[in-house]
Amino acid sequence: MPSYRVTLAVGALAPGVAPDAVLPAAARLAGERAVVEAQDVRLLRGVPCAVVRYETADDTEAVAVGRHVVSGLRDVVEVRSDVVTRRDGGRWTPIA
Repeated sequence: MPSYRVTLAVGALAPGVAPDAVLPAAARLAGERAVVEAQDVRLLRGVPCAVVRYETADDTEAVAVGRHVVSGLRDVVEVRSDVVTRRDGGRWTPIA
């Protein structure tokens, strides 16, 4: 099964939300629709990003998982941008 990831550039947190709660929430949301392989926090060009890697059957399903994660986090954190990528050999190809 192909491997995908959703990368979320995060901004302001909702009142009362701890920074360390964002990544587990993103992984939980992805896990509602896919098998989660990994989760990580990265600093990309000075912007904190939550990254969740998961398996789905195809690109359409992978994009739906990514949208589900973004939608579910709207009340928790400002999502400045998001991208869904597919693992192609040794690189990640954007699909949405």
